[in-house]
Formats: sequence, structure tokens, C-alpha cells
Amino acid sequence: MLENYQSSVAERFMRYVQIDTTADPNSETQPSSMKQKDLSRVLVQELIELGIMDAELDEHGYVYATIPSNSEKQLPVICFCAHVDTAPDCSGTDVKPILHTNYTGADIVLPDDKDVVISTKNHPYLLNRIGDDIITASGKTLLGADDKAGVAIIMELAKYLLENPSIEHGKVRILFTPDEEIGRGVNKVDMQRLGADFGYTLDGGDRGHLEGESFSADGCTIIFKGISAHPGYAKDKMVNAQKVAAYFMTLLPSDTWCPEKTEGYEGFVHPVHMEGGLEEAKVQFIVRDFVTAKLADYENRLESLAKDAIAKFPGASYEISVQEQYRNMREILDQQPHVMAFAKKAYELSGLEPEIKNIRGGTDGSRLSFMGLPCPNIFTGEMGIHSKQEYVSVQDMEKAVEVCVNILKVSLA
Repeated sequence: MLENYQSSVAERFMRYVQIDTTADPNSETQPSSMKQKDLSRVLVQELIELGIMDAELDEHGYVYATIPSNSEKQLPVICFCAHVDTAPDCSGTDVKPILHTNYTGADIVLPDDKDVVISTKNHPYLLNRIGDDIITASGKTLLGADDKAGVAIIMELAKYLLENPSIEHGKVRILFTPDEEIGRGVNKVDMQRLGADFGYTLDGGDRGHLEGESFSADGCTIIFKGISAHPGYAKDKMVNAQKVAAYFMTLLPSDTWCPEKTEGYEGFVHPVHMEGGLEEAKVQFIVRDFVTAKLADYENRLESLAKDAIAKFPGASYEISVQEQYRNMREILDQQPHVMAFAKKAYELSGLEPEIKNIRGGTDGSRLSFMGLPCPNIFTGEMGIHSKQEYVSVQDMEKAVEVCVNILKVSLA
């Protein structure tokens, strides 16, 4: 337990989630939605009020701030990072957070839509949180714990360190990012400006989980091209690209190699968008595996299926393109094992047995690691993310604050 800690994390978090910060995947701007800056401006002002005078928001939506070192030792500069945006999968407008004190284990029926029920059957992690204070939304929106829980934890860390100057620590850099949910979270981070040696994202789930491994990820687009003709005179002339794409989709397995049938270290391909017409139809995929080399195998397999599809439609053709998205952070973290070691020791000092987990997805830390900032992921308690059943434990957030303080203490050695 932290000494002299008067927690404000619940109140802070509940304020933050009421600010709509939904990312927009169809926007070309950075940030993708200007309303993300509404929260970022609040954070900058609160950091300045805490005494962090260099807190600033740049034109791309990034918040940078420094807690200066109070040690005479030469210590590493450590960054703590969280993202302000919420996923576009579920509405983040007019979020009404509800604090359920001393959770008993009963189903939580959300008042604005009583069909939305958060139960231990669907969310067994709740059984570990009996007695905790649980925050939910009201049933019409997501909550935004992903990742405003992480934001609140880092703000609490700043408050605690500044109110307790007797705690020795090195220089701390704070980074809040936009657009993590749409894969652009660190596109325009100024790494020289950030100036940290390594960092930790606060964007995980279960208390005690420590994530040092993520998917490697590509995006893959296949465009099928047909032949246009007047439908009244199309015999032996027309090739409908939509039909080619539809046939191609039937060639994808439905019992393996897809998100709904894989787990653990199994990879997948996943069609996320289709569009098109007579002359051209497009299918967009995300491609995921923990072994980076397997991505090329998956993409070659997709291309082979595309060739099978056009073979059924003489005159059709295809184009395939691949875009790198992020890579498995473990490839970098294995080269600097002290970063994970500091976190493991901090968990133990906080009374937790660290559970090393993989992420079947990515975080800002995945890309930051390859940009020169090795960056594992720490729990926040965010659960049921991207849905109306999202919730978070106040005590999980408070424990994460303690872990962050202990990371700074461990780094003194």
C-alpha cells in the first residue's frame, strides 16, 4: 500500500469518461477527431495545476509532460503512456458513469437499458473483484475505461509523486496519445522530444497481468476487377467483380484461421471491410500472428485463394497490397530484459504475483518499442472493452498506481 495516498482516481476517471473522445477511422486528420483534444486540454491544465509547468498539447493531439528527477543518481528516464481516444465500435457520446460501491457478486443491470447486464457468468473476472468499487456506464454507451483508466492512473501517479517529494525517483515523462484504437496512436510522436529510455503503457486488463508480447500485424487489401457491360447485352461479356469477391469469401475457412475460432498463440486473418460494384470490389483484411514470419505465409495463402477465385471467372483479375501495421514487442524487449524485470519486481513489491501474458492485439507500446522506446503493458482493470458491458474496478486502478511508483523505486538500484 502507498503511504500518504488519498485516492482521487475514481472521481478523476468518472470526469474523464464523460468527455467524448471517439476516434474516427474514416478521417484523414491527426487526431482523427478533434474532440479528442477536449480531454487532452483538460489533462494539460490539470498537470499545470499540479505544478508540471512544461505540460503541453501539440498540434497532432499528443500531450507531453515531465516530472523532474529529485535524485542525484544518474537514472533512466521512464515514460508512462496511455491513450485518450475510445473505440468507434460503440458509442462514446454522453457517457454516464455509475459507481457501484462494495460489489457483492450480483448481476449489474444497467439502468438506461435493462437488457444490458454485466454478470459473473459472462465476466468471471468480477468474481475476483467482490468487495471492490466497480464503475460502469449506464447501458447506452461504452464506458471508456479503455484507456481512460490508464489516463487516470498516470494522472494519479503524477499527483502522488508531486505531493510526496520524499519519494526518490528519476525523470518521468508522461505521454498521452490519440487514435490508438484505429492504429495511428504513435504515427506522429516526436521521439526526440519525448526523450525517454524506456516506458510502460497503462492499457491492460486483469490485476497482475503484465504483457510483454503482442501480435505482429499487417493490413492486406485485395481488389478484384471485373468487366462492365450493359446488363441487357451482357451474355459472355460481363464479369461481375462483386461475385468474384463473394466467391473468394466462401473460400476462407470458418472453423480455423479466423478470430472466432482461435486463441492463445494462434494467428488469423480477418476480413474487416468489403465494398465495390460491377467493375471493382475490394476486401480489406487484418493479418495477425505472434511470429512475424508467418504473416507472409498468411498473405501468400490469401493470394492463392484470390487466384482460385478469378480462375472461376474468366476475364477477372486481382491486385493485392500489404501494409505493415505493428510488430511483436517481444522482439525488442528480449534485447533489454531489465525493462520487464523492473516491472516484475514492482508487481512483487505491490503484493502481486506477475502473470506474464501475450496480447492478442497491439498497444501503442508495440510500435513504440520499435521506435526506440521498449514498452511493456501494465494492467488497469479495464474489462468488457469496446462494449456497453465495459467496467473497471477502482481498486485495480489504485493498485496500478502503486505498481508505477514501485517501478520508479526499483529503477533506483
